[in-house]
Amino acid sequence: MTDKPKQPPESNQPQPPATGPLARSPYDNPTGEFPSVKPAAGKDVPRTEDDLGLDPEVPSSGAAKPAGAEPGAAAAAEPGAAAGAEPGAEAPTYAFASIPPARTNGDTERLRRPREYRRGTLDLGLLVLRLTLGLTFLYHGMQKLAGWFHGPGLDGTRHMLEQGGWKHIELSTAMLTVSEVGGGALIVLGLATPLAAGAVLASISTAWLWKQGMAPDFQYKTVELESILAALAATLILTGPGRLSFDRNRGWAVRPSWGSFVCLILGLAAAAGGWFVLHGGNPFVGIF
Repeated sequence: MTDKPKQPPESNQPQPPATGPLARSPYDNPTGEFPSVKPAAGKDVPRTEDDLGLDPEVPSSGAAKPAGAEPGAAAAAEPGAAAGAEPGAEAPTYAFASIPPARTNGDTERLRRPREYRRGTLDLGLLVLRLTLGLTFLYHGMQKLAGWFHGPGLDGTRHMLEQGGWKHIELSTAMLTVSEVGGGALIVLGLATPLAAGAVLASISTAWLWKQGMAPDFQYKTVELESILAALAATLILTGPGRLSFDRNRGWAVRPSWGSFVCLILGLAAAAGGWFVLHGGNPFVGIF
């Protein structure tokens, strides 16, 4: 018997080329267009992620556990459960994302603007300013109203205004007395500060015009005290009374806005209007 020649194993033998249509690339099309995809018979082309099966099933926090299941086994069966977790510990409710889910309405923290505190001695300085300005006007007002501190009283105030060329003496006396007494008391308390400071600003500005008219041309020495008091009243309107006042819960106490500026303009306008209606004349050329 003759030996047959050894043949290589089947795995090493070259395989014959497969018969059938050759695979083609979309880039073989000379027009550069991709061939249209035709679905198989009876099937639709997947159009959404759900159709493609790309969206994993996210376990919900309220999913009920099967009855009779052990807590440890349930935690291990859930995806994303931490290894070594204590039995009965709740698994994370959103294991497929690195960003935690949004909080519910009950857990939402209330966003607040950081409170702005005024440090230092600012409020104390405003208190000193209010006491100096308010007590000064209250002192002069009580002199005119009740004759205190060696004052002229109401009768002496009427006579003084009449000699000074004022009209409507009763109205002029009432406006002067109320603005000094009422405005001074409110400034000391820090209550309705923009209005109170606007009233005393109108009163002292009118007095500034009156004393300026006692001499020809501009004479600062004559109206030096009135200028300082008017500047203090305007400063108090623009800065507010501070937190050591009854207006501490008001916006104008520490952060005056356009409303306080309006009170400043109204005070100056009241002084100019009262001067021309109740007295008149050009104070810079001398009216006496």
